[in-house]
Amino acid sequence: MNGAFHLIAATSSPLHSFNRFSCFHSSLTFPKSDFFRANSRRLISALKIASVSTMATQDEVNPGNVKQQLSKLFEASLKATVPNELEIDVEPLVAACTAKFGDYQCNNAMGLWSKIKGKKTEFKGPPSIGQALMGNLPECDIVESCSVAGPGFVNIVLSKNWIAQSIQKMLTEGIGTWAPRLQIRRAVVDFSSPNIAKEMHVGHLRSTIIGDTLARMLEFSNVEVLRRNHVGDWGTQFGMLIEHLFETSPNWEDEKEKAVGDLQAFYKESKQRFDADPAFKERAQQAVVRLQSGESKYRTAWAQICEISRREFDQVYKRLGVQLEEKGESFYNPYIPGVLKLLAEKELIEDSEGARVVFIEGKDIPLIVVKSDGGFNYASTDLTALWYRLKEEKAEWVIYVTDVGQQQHFEMVFSVARMASWLPSDVNLYPKVNHVGFGLVLGEDGKRFRTRSSEVIKLVDLLDEAKNRSIVALTERGKAAEWTKEKVEETAEKIGYGAVKYADLKNNRLTNYTFNFDQMLNDKGNTAVYLLYAYARICSIIRKSGKDMEDLKKTGALLLDHADERALGLHLLQFAETVEEACTNLLPNVLCEYLYNLSENFTKFYSNCQVVGSAEETSRLLLCEATATVMGKCFFLLGINPVDKI
Repeated sequence: MNGAFHLIAATSSPLHSFNRFSCFHSSLTFPKSDFFRANSRRLISALKIASVSTMATQDEVNPGNVKQQLSKLFEASLKATVPNELEIDVEPLVAACTAKFGDYQCNNAMGLWSKIKGKKTEFKGPPSIGQALMGNLPECDIVESCSVAGPGFVNIVLSKNWIAQSIQKMLTEGIGTWAPRLQIRRAVVDFSSPNIAKEMHVGHLRSTIIGDTLARMLEFSNVEVLRRNHVGDWGTQFGMLIEHLFETSPNWEDEKEKAVGDLQAFYKESKQRFDADPAFKERAQQAVVRLQSGESKYRTAWAQICEISRREFDQVYKRLGVQLEEKGESFYNPYIPGVLKLLAEKELIEDSEGARVVFIEGKDIPLIVVKSDGGFNYASTDLTALWYRLKEEKAEWVIYVTDVGQQQHFEMVFSVARMASWLPSDVNLYPKVNHVGFGLVLGEDGKRFRTRSSEVIKLVDLLDEAKNRSIVALTERGKAAEWTKEKVEETAEKIGYGAVKYADLKNNRLTNYTFNFDQMLNDKGNTAVYLLYAYARICSIIRKSGKDMEDLKKTGALLLDHADERALGLHLLQFAETVEEACTNLLPNVLCEYLYNLSENFTKFYSNCQVVGSAEETSRLLLCEATATVMGKCFFLLGINPVDKI
C-alpha cells in the first residue's frame, strides 16, 4: 500500500491483539502532496457526514453500512485509547478513501490530540494516537489489515471474504437489508406545486423529480412519507377566472369542460381582460370575496376549474411515474385565523403600516402575515401549512423543494416557527425543516429555457420530444423491425423520460444546468442512456448463461480473488452509506455519481474477467446479479424505469 505506515500500536491495552491482520510492516515512504490532498478531502467528508450521523439509529448498526460498522469498532477503540478522557465527546470520523491508502480511513487522531495535549498523557502526538487506535480495535471479521499514515490517519483494508459474504447475504435476503435506518418515522416532502389553471412547464420539472427522488430515498429507508402537492388553488386569480367564465359561458354548469375549453388560453383571455378593463377587474375582485365567503355558485365554478387543471397535472405525473397527494392552499385556508391567533397570543405579531407582521432578528424586513387590505398571503398560508404538518400530521421532518429564489421566504417562515416553539431552537434536532433549493433550467444560450417565441416550454411537449428522439434512436438501431410498435414506444418512454430525469439529478441541485437533448440522450458518458445500456448488458450476460439465478444464490459461492472483482464488490457494499449520505444531505447527485461509478467498475471488471464459460462462472454471475440488483434499486430511487433489453 503506497503512502502508508504499517505499524503495530505500542499499547498495554488488552484489546491490542492484531493476529488476524495479515500484513504489518514498516513503510515510511509516500508522496506527501498526493497523500495530504487525498486525506484532507476525506477528513472534510468525514466531518460533514459525522455532523449529520444522528439520522442513523444509535442502538442498531445497519449490517449493509460499512461506515457504520467501522465507526462502531472505532468507537470502542476510542474508549480504550483514552479511558481517562471519557468526558470528551468524540464522534468516530470514518470515511471511504482512495485505494492508494486503503478502503476506509479513521481521522480522529489529530482532533483527539488537540483535546488532550498539555494534559498528562502517554501520547507524543497524533501518530502515536493513531497507532493506539489501530491497536485497540476489537477483534472482527471485517478488517483484513490496518496501517497508520501521516499524522495518525488509520487506514483500513477490508477483508475480501467479508465483502463477498456481505454481498451474497444481500442477494439471498434482499437489498432492503441495506436500506438506511433513520431516527425518524414520518416526513413530509412538499414538491411540484404547480398553479391551477396554468400548464406545467419546464420550471416545474426540477421540483417534481428532485422531490420524488428524495421521497423515494426516505421511503426506502422505511420512513412514512407524506408526498404533498401544495398547488396554488386559492387567491385573487380565481375571481378573474370565475367572472370570465360566467360572462363568456352563461350555461357553464351544463357545458362543464366545454365552457372553459383550453384552460391555458382561457387563463390568458381572463388575464388580458383583468389588466385592460377596470370594470372587469372590479367584478373579478368582488368574485374573490364571494368565493372566499363560500357562495355555492362560486365554489362550484372554482371546483370545476380546479378539476380540469388537476386532470392535466395527473397526466404529466403519470408519465413521470410520480405520486403526490394534493393539499393545496385552499386546504389550509380555514386554519389560518387560528394559527395567527396562536402567534398573536405569543406576542409575535405586530402592526406595521396597516399590515400585521412578525419581526425576525437578523432580517432587514419583517414577515407580513396579514396584508394591509386584511387579506392573507403566502406567508400566512405557509406558516399554517407548517403548523398543520407538525402538529396535526406529526411530521418529524418537513422538506420543501422549490427554487433557490424562495430561500429567504422559507428561512423567515422557519424562524417564526422556532420563535413560536413549534420547532426546537437547535436546527439539528427533530422535528426539523429544510428548504431544498434548486437552480434554473437554462437553454444553450445561457438564458432561461424557453421556446423561440420566448414562451415557457410546456413540460408535456418536452416529454414528447424526449420520447420521439428515443424512438428515432431505437429505429436507427434496427429495433423497429425487431420489436413490436408497443415495445418500441414503451422502451423509448423509459429511455427518454429517464434521460430527462438523470440529466437534472446528476447535477448539484443548487446549480443551474443547461438543457440539451443531444447530450442527455447520448449513449456515452455520464448519461441515463449509457447507464441503461450497461444495465441491459448485465441482464443479457445473465440470460445468455442459461443459469437459474435463484438457485445459484442458494448453492453458489461468491469469491473476489481478482483485483477488479474486489473493486466492484467494495463499491457495491458502499451502496447503503451512499443512499444515507444522499438522503441526509438532500443531494440526489450523490446517488447519481455512485451509480455512474458502479457502471464504470462493472465495465472494468467485465473487460478483464471472463464470466460465461470461465472456471469462476458461478461466482462472477453472482457478482453480475448483485450489480444488476444495486443498479436496479438506484434507478428506482431516481424514478427511472430500467430496461433489460436495448
